[in-house]
Amino acid sequence: MTASAETSGIANLEPLNRAREQRAWNWYDWANSAFYTTILTVLFGPFMITVAGKAAGCGSDPDDTCTQTVNVLGLHLAAGSLPSYLTSFATILSAFLLPVVGAFVDRATNKKLHMAAFAWAGSFFAALLFFMRGDHWQLGAFAVIMSSILGGCSLVSYYAILVDISSEDERDRVSSRGWAWGYLGGGLLLAINLVMVLGYDSLGISKELAVRLSMLSAAIWWAAFTIIPFRRLRAHPPRHVVPSSGTLMQRSFGQLVVTLKELRQFPMTLTFLVAYLFYNDGIQTVIYSASIYGSKELHFGQSVLIGAILLIQFVAFGGALFFGRLAARHGAYKSLLWGTFAWMVIVVVAMFLPDRNIPLFLVVGVAIGVVLGGTQALSRSFFSLLIPRGREGEYFALYNACERGTSWFGTLLFGVMFQLTGSYRPAIVSLIVFFLLGAFFLLRLDPRRGIREAGNVVPQVV
Repeated sequence: MTASAETSGIANLEPLNRAREQRAWNWYDWANSAFYTTILTVLFGPFMITVAGKAAGCGSDPDDTCTQTVNVLGLHLAAGSLPSYLTSFATILSAFLLPVVGAFVDRATNKKLHMAAFAWAGSFFAALLFFMRGDHWQLGAFAVIMSSILGGCSLVSYYAILVDISSEDERDRVSSRGWAWGYLGGGLLLAINLVMVLGYDSLGISKELAVRLSMLSAAIWWAAFTIIPFRRLRAHPPRHVVPSSGTLMQRSFGQLVVTLKELRQFPMTLTFLVAYLFYNDGIQTVIYSASIYGSKELHFGQSVLIGAILLIQFVAFGGALFFGRLAARHGAYKSLLWGTFAWMVIVVVAMFLPDRNIPLFLVVGVAIGVVLGGTQALSRSFFSLLIPRGREGEYFALYNACERGTSWFGTLLFGVMFQLTGSYRPAIVSLIVFFLLGAFFLLRLDPRRGIREAGNVVPQVV
């Protein structure tokens, strides 16, 4: 065999190597989804309202809305709005921290190490939620802020790795499968937690302890399954080296300034980021507020709420794969636009849901599941095409500042609307403004131009 043939044979193994890494990469979606599903989406919001409500002097009935206030650094905040404000605060901090993390990731020779380190630190703080009990809400507030920020930091490296392990034509498929795998993992743990929360009597424990153990299990799940991608992913060298001087923090903040200035040279990338900021804030707030809305406004018990979220998880598994196929046929851009229109319909219908009507509530849950996985997966893969080569960490950091579980415009509006009206119905329908603005900016986007300006290969179908 000639040397050229040997070289050719070795080169032909690269698609197989990418496929192995893509399978390993999926496991981090599986790992971190437990935190976002069990803790942020289902259990933390209602449990924090109950715990803070006790401190505020609200009634003992968990189905009653609580408008009494607790003192947070001199501010009097309604206990019913406290989870929304905590999420907003975590995201404001992330907006300053994540771009610095991204600049560091682009210079790193081992992105998977940074991903795992942030994940394990985040899971540690998430585990502290186990100690939130009675009327002691302060530790839980601190823990959820820290775990949310660190989770966002881990996703900066995780998303940047997507570019290292897939070609432009593979991105939609790889990203969709990752999201689908995440929904499957998050749904599986949620099913286990459903058994624990609903069957606490048979287990000989209190409902409060069942909720706390469920949140602890999500933290352990997050930490344990992160080991798989950490061990199986390869270390990829930086794709872009920026001459630098000064300390690490000076280089990182300096690069952040450069990134923000250079972003104006990529108008389509900037347009998509603005669109994503709005429609993703709407998506994240719908996901975050679903359990609060169902519990406090529609007066469903915890079993119905967890069952509905579990349904959404498994429907979203199929929805992510469906949107991946839709993108293969019609392109990620059009699929995202159609998904944004579907979200507008969902929030309007949700406002008019009657109290305690389980079938209609589950129908809306199915609709959410279908578009949820698809819009999130395609947003990630489509944005990767708009990033200048070698700048994935920096740009995904900006992207991640408004990623799942860290939106703040939406949660802030949701909390303020409740505080002004005392009802979650106007709070939920007010979110339509984010989808309208998202669609407006998407319609101003030329995807092919944006991909070419970033120096990437335009896929066969965009």
